[in-house]
Amino acid sequence: MASLCIQLIFFLFLFPISALSQKNGIVRVPLGSTLTAGETSASPWLSPSGDFAFGFQEVQHKDLFLLSIWYHKIPDKTVVWFVNSTNPVPRGSTVKLDPQTGLVHCDPRGLQLWSANVDSAQIDHGFMNDTGNFVLKGNDDSWLWESFKHPADTILPNQELKIGDSLSSRKSATSFSRGRFYLRFRDDGNLVLVTDDDAEYYNSKTSDSRDPLYSGSQVTFDGRGAMYIRKKDNQTEQLNLVSIPRLPPASENYHRATIDFDGVFTHYYHPRTSTGNPNWKVLWYLPPNICISLRANRGSGACGFNNICNLKNGRPVCECPKRYVLLDPDDTYGSCIPNSTLSCAEVDGRSAENLYDFEVVYNIDWPLSEFAKIHPSNERVCVQNCLRDCFCAVAIYKENNCWKHGPPLYNGKADKTIHTKAFIKYRKSDGSKPKDRGTFIRVEPVLLGTSFLVNLIFITTACLGFYLMYRKKRVISFEY
Repeated sequence: MASLCIQLIFFLFLFPISALSQKNGIVRVPLGSTLTAGETSASPWLSPSGDFAFGFQEVQHKDLFLLSIWYHKIPDKTVVWFVNSTNPVPRGSTVKLDPQTGLVHCDPRGLQLWSANVDSAQIDHGFMNDTGNFVLKGNDDSWLWESFKHPADTILPNQELKIGDSLSSRKSATSFSRGRFYLRFRDDGNLVLVTDDDAEYYNSKTSDSRDPLYSGSQVTFDGRGAMYIRKKDNQTEQLNLVSIPRLPPASENYHRATIDFDGVFTHYYHPRTSTGNPNWKVLWYLPPNICISLRANRGSGACGFNNICNLKNGRPVCECPKRYVLLDPDDTYGSCIPNSTLSCAEVDGRSAENLYDFEVVYNIDWPLSEFAKIHPSNERVCVQNCLRDCFCAVAIYKENNCWKHGPPLYNGKADKTIHTKAFIKYRKSDGSKPKDRGTFIRVEPVLLGTSFLVNLIFITTACLGFYLMYRKKRVISFEY
């Protein structure tokens, strides 16, 4: 297959542009048509209206490209489908419509990265339609492959999810690598949101074990922009939990539903034609509060370990608690680490009161991560128990109850309704400021350089002295 890709690239240099034909309003992509990442002279394969494009889109202006489908007419070129089994590729990568296997995606060396795997020699052409679905058609006019059957993180109007289908989130807002959240339509007819360790935080409850006829059979996003679960008895159940007085008309707006990198499944809409640079607007989202809904028995929760989730405008905002910092400064949704150490060995030699103190924070909690409960308790008893327990990192006090939490902390959340008082334990400074290793690194070369210069002068002076003494001795001997 690698040799096939190399031949295709060679063919590309001989015939750089494959003309697209149009028949019955459909822009046909002929067999052998090729697109090259970063080639400005080649246009992407467009739908008849130009609403959608198939091809390579540059990612974050880093000279890396993503094989994808995107909204072509709006300023931000929002991606709605991409090959989520590969990372962005370098300039010179290609995709070609091959007569044997359909779409073939290769890197600049000709090595195959991905294929549509159409096992048919009856491929006639491809086309990008106005629903955002790229289709490979056979000689008998059958649909051999379509992007709608292989979704990434987004579902579009006129698209359906069948039993067993799923969407997967990106790793971050700028990374198209696979993330840790999934929307899955399970065999029992329930549509669920889960993490990669199978912690469930939304369930449509459209399964009926007593009578499968009343269980969900497909998720439909119709042409009007309405999304619902259709049951086997043809009854429907809307997905949005909030009442929408008027659905923004699809004739005037684009619609999409995406499982975002933060785990929230969101229905967006965007004006088709407008002045300025309008943004996507949120119509509804699931779950209503991911900070509360995602209570993982395994894993970290909505945010990373030791992190705290705070809901703002329906989105989780993660923030490290006091005395903690991000493990990866570029990943605010990741884990946090304490900026001081807690050690059981230190407590043996010195009293805990001299070593540790507490930061007090209100209305935060890490549900399910406690290892001990004290009841009844007051604040003083709660603090003292955590102070003298070298395994305790945080004590949570509420209504005469005290919960001791040890690292790592997970399911962190902030909410004014939980009415808790958190005591975050940290190590005091012992007054002996640690030596600045950087100072030594900066000073040592200076000292070494100075020593070398002094030694050089000393040796040069000594040698010159010996030389002059030797010369004087020779002169005296000669005169004698």
